[in-house]
Amino acid sequence: MLGNQTHVTEFILIGYSQSLQIRILLFILFVTFYISTILGNCFLIFIVIVSPLMHTPMYYFLCNLSFIDLCYSSNSLPKMMIDIFSTKSTISIVGCLAQINTGLFLGETECILLAVMAYDRYIAICFPLYYTVIMNRKVCTNITVVLWVGNLMLSTIPMVISKPLVFCGENKVDHFICELIAVLRLACGDISFITKGIVVTSLFTLLLPFVFIVVSYICIIYSVLKIRSGRSRAFSTCVSHITVVIIFYGTIITMFMAPSNTFSSANKYIAIFYGGAAPSINPLIYSLRNKDVKEAFKKLLKTF
Repeated sequence: MLGNQTHVTEFILIGYSQSLQIRILLFILFVTFYISTILGNCFLIFIVIVSPLMHTPMYYFLCNLSFIDLCYSSNSLPKMMIDIFSTKSTISIVGCLAQINTGLFLGETECILLAVMAYDRYIAICFPLYYTVIMNRKVCTNITVVLWVGNLMLSTIPMVISKPLVFCGENKVDHFICELIAVLRLACGDISFITKGIVVTSLFTLLLPFVFIVVSYICIIYSVLKIRSGRSRAFSTCVSHITVVIIFYGTIITMFMAPSNTFSSANKYIAIFYGGAAPSINPLIYSLRNKDVKEAFKKLLKTF
């Protein structure tokens, strides 16, 4: 997360095209993504809570993922929809840094949560007889507390150990929102220390979880290959998770693993994908290919 000390009072967001047609198209996309995100993720959370069939660790963590997606979209999309037809899109320095910090925290939390969900699938497939013992309610609760509280503490490290950011000149951000790389480019003075802090934090919240996911699925594939029958059934519970991991990590790595000097306007549209499209797609991925969700929904309909 980032500190705040500034010589300017606000940033001007200049990411939108001057073309009215493009602005209208973007507005339709933003509204569609946000409505889909709200409806889809609220549906998943509701169906998991009310259906006893889905009171399992996998769906417990899925609820956490849906909550993160709701918060992640709400951190940026409403502001983007308001600004799109504004003559001058501005945001205060405090608001901008708060948006960046919140986005970083939620994004890092999702990275680690995806690793936790991979571990859940690893235990379920590789040690099915011990699954309910290892992944009991207390363990799941403790993992969730450590996930949220631990990542909150880890996310504050760059802010605590670094000097406050100073903005003393240019205040135009070439983006739809306050995005980390775009804002850092406007900072005055030496920002190497804070960028190193962000890299170190990313090592624990982005790279290591990704490596853990890869190793988990190598073990899962090895175990599934040893099964003589029911391979597709054993691996089917992982398909949705793998799809979400590919979408999320693919866009995040594209954005943040590239050198800062290669930042371009194309990154704005990549940001739309991981900040708008991905949270709205995740509920569809977990619903359309999931028999438990379909069955729980059918039983819910029968109660009305």
